[in-house]
Amino acid sequence: MQKALRELGEMDSLAAGSSPIHSLCPTAKLLTTVVYIAVVLSFGKYQLSGLIVMLLWPVLLFQISGIPVHVCFYKLRIVLPLVLAVGIFNPFFDRAPILYLGTVPVSGGVVSMLTLMLKGVLCLMASFLLIATTSIDSLCAALRKLHVPGLLVTLLLLTYRYVGVMTEELAIMTDAYHLRAPGQKGIHVSAWGSFLGQLLLRSMDRAQELYSSMLLRGYHDHFHYAPMKPFGLSDGAYLAGCSALFLALRLVPAARLLGSLFVR
Repeated sequence: MQKALRELGEMDSLAAGSSPIHSLCPTAKLLTTVVYIAVVLSFGKYQLSGLIVMLLWPVLLFQISGIPVHVCFYKLRIVLPLVLAVGIFNPFFDRAPILYLGTVPVSGGVVSMLTLMLKGVLCLMASFLLIATTSIDSLCAALRKLHVPGLLVTLLLLTYRYVGVMTEELAIMTDAYHLRAPGQKGIHVSAWGSFLGQLLLRSMDRAQELYSSMLLRGYHDHFHYAPMKPFGLSDGAYLAGCSALFLALRLVPAARLLGSLFVR
């Protein structure tokens, strides 16, 4: 539990960093990420070579923002196996060869499987970069600027904030259980039902206390978000330049052109 709380704090620390990407308007970063994900998802199931070129943008942003790439994959270690499992059965259904590596045939199922996996990884990297360079308050403020329903934005913000509170409650309960059952590894299966029931009751009580605190501080069905950097010329240039790059990489076979420089 303490490790999970530290990781939540690390994400807030990453978002509070200082770099040219951090200083951009959250609205520009959000729209750019949406455009990037839309372009990535538009590639066909056999367009693996074109999709590989799309790695250019997240790798470049990792360098500019000063965030190590390994931090991204470590934070997403639980989700990545699920993403990589998408399309894992494609090679069994699509066995017709569509290309050859030397004399080794490669079936369409293998290519489509790799394409789906790479799509998932690229979308996760883009989403991580958005969260790692933008605080949750600024991101929610950007969503409201784009007229996303306030109820959805409030649910997103409170869910993100309440994860830490619920983790703290879970840590307290786990410590109390271990004090009553010294030497036991984990929580015995016979105590799972009562443990989850107590966690639910404690969470509901804590949620009511938080809501009462919000009302005392002037909450009236909407949040007054932190001041957000206005959308400026540099933000527009970033959004327009990145969108043009994405469309160019989508429409122009860049991988084929680069390969033609080395292979005749």
